[in-house]
Amino acid sequence: MDALVTADVFLFEGFRLDQRGLSRCDDRGCFVPVSLGSRALEVLGVLVARSGELVTKDELLNAVWPGTVVEGSNLPVQIAALRRVLDASRVDGSCIQTVSGRGYRFVARVTWAEACPVSISRSGNGASGSIADAAEASAEFAIDGSAPLRISGAPHRFPPAVVLAFAGALFLAGTVLAAVNLRSSAPWSAPARSAPRLSVVVLPFANLSNDPEQQYFADGITDDLTTDLSRIHGMFVISRTSAFTYRGKPVDTKQVRRELGVRYVLEGSVQRSGNRVRITAQLIDAEADAHLWAERFDRDAGDLPALQNEITGRIANTLNLELIAAEAARSTDNPDAMDYILRGRAALLGSNSRDNYAGAINLFEHALTLDPQSVEARTQLAGALAGRVLDGMTGSATADLARAEGLIGPVLAARPRDGYAHLLKGNLLRAQNRFDEALPEYETALVLNHNSTGALNGLASCKLRAGSLDEAMGLWEEVIRRSPLDPGISVRYAHIGLVHLLQSRTDEAIVWLEKARSANPAIPFFHIRLAAAYGLKGETGRAAAELAEARKLVGDDRYSSLARYTTGGYFGVPKVRALCEATYFAGLRKAGMPEE
Repeated sequence: MDALVTADVFLFEGFRLDQRGLSRCDDRGCFVPVSLGSRALEVLGVLVARSGELVTKDELLNAVWPGTVVEGSNLPVQIAALRRVLDASRVDGSCIQTVSGRGYRFVARVTWAEACPVSISRSGNGASGSIADAAEASAEFAIDGSAPLRISGAPHRFPPAVVLAFAGALFLAGTVLAAVNLRSSAPWSAPARSAPRLSVVVLPFANLSNDPEQQYFADGITDDLTTDLSRIHGMFVISRTSAFTYRGKPVDTKQVRRELGVRYVLEGSVQRSGNRVRITAQLIDAEADAHLWAERFDRDAGDLPALQNEITGRIANTLNLELIAAEAARSTDNPDAMDYILRGRAALLGSNSRDNYAGAINLFEHALTLDPQSVEARTQLAGALAGRVLDGMTGSATADLARAEGLIGPVLAARPRDGYAHLLKGNLLRAQNRFDEALPEYETALVLNHNSTGALNGLASCKLRAGSLDEAMGLWEEVIRRSPLDPGISVRYAHIGLVHLLQSRTDEAIVWLEKARSANPAIPFFHIRLAAAYGLKGETGRAAAELAEARKLVGDDRYSSLARYTTGGYFGVPKVRALCEATYFAGLRKAGMPEE
């Protein structure tokens, strides 16, 4: 039986977009595939198909994430990823124009080529070609020129149904390619090989529902967790292909450890009943066959894709913390550089404090002494140095930032696709009040690891600096939702409190700021913000006490006067400055902070 396939091709500025994805014309005139995530390809498909037109944010969200509630950062992150690829050789601005407050417009000139229908015969000997095979053959036929191309010099307009169908085809192509890449790189370890640190396998989640048709959802959870964990910095994750050999079999975790060479096993189950779904997950130390962590999620099954995304993100972020703590707790007589690195990372899992930062930095320095070429030691040390500057817990901010800059620069040069390094570079730039430069670093980090709560937090700070208060608050709320056990959660509380304060919601601001102070009373800026909030509330005694505590904790004179405190930071943008004058600074004056 024959399958009839047509292949639509979009050509613009040396790029080709078709069902297989995006490719770039090289010096030999050949189209070479360009690496882009599936969501970015879907966004590009919609924009290119309607080139020259304004495509609203809602239209893009509905086309790329149909029927799904997604966080506000998703769309700008995908746009940023596209611009980095498409604008690399442009000198006259981006080919994706931002229409402020409304959406985006693709402004590059697009020609549309439609290949003639290609009849792809399936063999009659029992072998049958798939739809993906047919699409592949059709696209090759068009590229080779064996089928005539009908090219229109003007942009071609499509009805919405065609746009959505094309975006769906791009998503399917991206998903297939991602699966092929994942399966072709199975990191199988020989039984005699010692298991790498932070190594884990996600065993197939069991379907406990009465309906066998629900197996797809259990498999989706397994696949997403495998992918999300593999994006975490320093994590070693066994491929899906190897993991699924254990499906439906009794599991002996010590046997899994021997066969796959991992230290940890994640297993779980999915059970759906009516409109409710229960997902359980547990982490096991495979060497000791001991349970380290377990959690259960009970949710409404009305939106399964959104539910799957939420739960896998939550589990991935939690496991990152649990695995670091478990590795750091392992005893060893002769610690090496990685042992000290893991201990340093574990020290930062506690409440942010001067002592914790100093202890972690000392451990990272020790690791770097043992292994001066360790990229991991350099990365973690740079992150800790920049982190204590951002938290106001150092008396040597200038020296800390200079050292961090010297450490992270070579790491990014050697590993340009290291999402964690981009996150730390963003933190460094933000600590230097270079918010405009920090923003693309956070966007890149999110492209490389969409679950990075650190990158979301940094992005939110940049949005606040730009005056987008509601967007910033939404991002911080998303950070809390994704990683409720994050050691830095008190900082997120304080940022939400600041947004409420700037919007004259003083009572709400006090609730969030007190919550932050209760979680970690050692961070100075929690107290300075509370001083302003209490001052606006008319509680001058409590305001003065918080101001005094902030000055005691900070270790320098930044809170000595408004003139000293209000230089740089969030206060340089006119919109934010005006809001601060009316609320934040007014409250600090009432708390007793002098002008000079």
